[in-house]
Formats: sequence, C-alpha cells, structure tokens
Amino acid sequence: MLINDKSYFDVLERVKAEIQNAQYKAVLGVNREQILLYWSIGTVIIENSEWGNKFIDNLARDIKNEFPDTTGYSVRNLKYMRKFAELFPENEIVQEPLAQLTWYHLQLLMDKFSSNIPQYIWYANKAVENGWSRNVLLHQIDMKLYERQAIADKTTNFESVLPSPQSELAQETLKNPYVFDFIEARKEIIEREIEQELVANIAKTIMELGTGFAYVGNQYHLEISRQDYYIDLLFYNFKLSCFIVIEIKNTEFKPEYAGKLNFYLSAVDDILKREHDNPTIGILLCKSRDKLIAEYALRDINKPIGVSEYKLSDFVPEQFADTLPTAEDIESRIKAKYETESNEVK
Repeated sequence: MLINDKSYFDVLERVKAEIQNAQYKAVLGVNREQILLYWSIGTVIIENSEWGNKFIDNLARDIKNEFPDTTGYSVRNLKYMRKFAELFPENEIVQEPLAQLTWYHLQLLMDKFSSNIPQYIWYANKAVENGWSRNVLLHQIDMKLYERQAIADKTTNFESVLPSPQSELAQETLKNPYVFDFIEARKEIIEREIEQELVANIAKTIMELGTGFAYVGNQYHLEISRQDYYIDLLFYNFKLSCFIVIEIKNTEFKPEYAGKLNFYLSAVDDILKREHDNPTIGILLCKSRDKLIAEYALRDINKPIGVSEYKLSDFVPEQFADTLPTAEDIESRIKAKYETESNEVK
C-alpha cells in the first residue's frame, strides 16, 4: 500500500533536500557529510515509525525515482541508517570518530556490536587510530582484539615504575595473548625460528604489536665489558617515545627471564636511549605464564616489563600432527636417499 498522506510527502521533501545538500558537499570528498546524512535520514525514519515497514519501502522507491543515478538508498541501506540512528541518538557522538570511518566500516560494526556500544566505539577508535581498511577491521574483530587488549588480564609493573600517563599508555598498548597466526605451531619449533618468522613477516608482526611500532633489528648486538649480548627483537615505539625490547621464550614463564630482560633494558637505556626518550620497556613473550609467579618476579624490578603469552596458528590439526615427519626426519631421509644413490653410482 502506497502512502499518500501529505505529511509523508513533506518528509520526502525533507529527505530529498538532505540528499541534495550532502551530494554537493560529497563532491569535495567529505565522508563526514555522508555519515551525518545517513544518521539524519535514520533519525527521520525513527521519527515517522508509525507508518510501519511500508514507509521505508516507499522512501527507497521514491528516492530512486528522484535521484536515478544515486546509489546507497536501498531498503536494506535505509534500515541500516535507522539502526545507526537508534544506536547513536546524539549527533555529537556520530561526528567523532564515527564520521571518520566509511559507511562500510560502520555497517560491519553494526552487524557485530549493535548490542554492545562500548565495543563498537572501541573498535571504531582503533580503526581511525590505525587507519584500518574494512577487511583489516574484520580481521581484528575475528582475532578478538578487544578481549586481548582492552579487557585482557595483563601482568606488568608499569604502574609502579612509570609515571602517568606513560604507565597507562604502556598498559593499554600491551596485549595478552599476542596472536601470530601467520606462524604455524609445530611441536619442535624453537625460539629462533619464531623470531625469524616474525622478522620475515615484519608488516604482520607490527600490525599485531600495534600502533607506533618501528622495527630496529633482531639479534640486536650489544657489547658490554667486551662480552657480546643479543636482543631477540628491538623496536622503537613513537607513541610511547621509547625503545621496546622483546624477548621470546618457547616455554612457560620463569622468574629468571625477567632478570635477564631487566639487564637488557638497563643496557639499552645506557647505550641507545637518547635524552628525550622515555625509559625502555621490555615485553616477555612466553608460551604460557603463571600470573602469580610473574607478578612476584616483577614486583621489585625497577624497569618496566610486561609478561604476555603468545599463540601461533594451529594450521595442522592435532590428530595429524604426530603422523607428520619432523624436520630431522626429513633431513635423515634425504641423507639416506642420497647415500643410497651414491652407492648405486659407484
């Protein structure tokens, strides 16, 4: 049934005027105007909800008739606009940061978090802060970044050894666990292999570490009292304005790991840290960790250290893992085959 009520046509004219005004500004490439337009149309739809579902059907049809070359006003998209206005009834919150994202980002967030506004806003802020594409945003949601960073159970001594707001920013930066899903989890994998994979996939590694990380080096050499020491991974974080030392342990956390990392932090502060840099921060990445043991280990250390677990990709199903040859098996088989062929030639 078509709506012929005069008030409906008044509303239609209002929507048309909104569209025309936004089209002019959109020529200048202002994404903000499109988002605010969609929010405004969603608000209009809510205000006239007494007309029922046919209202949106008619609106979509009539907008198409008035603006035949314009896309984005399908029934489905108009329903998204209504949901958007329902989730954010106040205009102010729409302007920052939501208006800095594309409509496709916002649709994804509506699909995922329409019943959880704090997570919606958190992911929106992160997407703006990091410049994520829609696909990267979806990946971060699938990897449960909010659970691993915003509300994760973290073990650090940042609050006791760093001044505010540096301590809060460092705490926020840390994740638990870190997920390196581009590295295959194998039973025999060693720490150096994990490190090499992180370096070989440095762009993915930095994406997982977070905003502001810049790669400095791996097996970074420090000479102290004519002795050689090597840091697994060294980064600089421009948000924190400090060096970040990362040590990788393919075992459960042990208290002595914190002592060695503390030594590295002192050395980096003396050798590499510049006058304007903040104190170097250490991150211990362990296969697992007992929270209480880690807290005891960090309690009286005066250098900032965080202890987190890491996860690799479970690419090979566990039921098949034991049936696959190890690197040593393959090497021995190749060697045996080579020796056999050599004997045959002789």
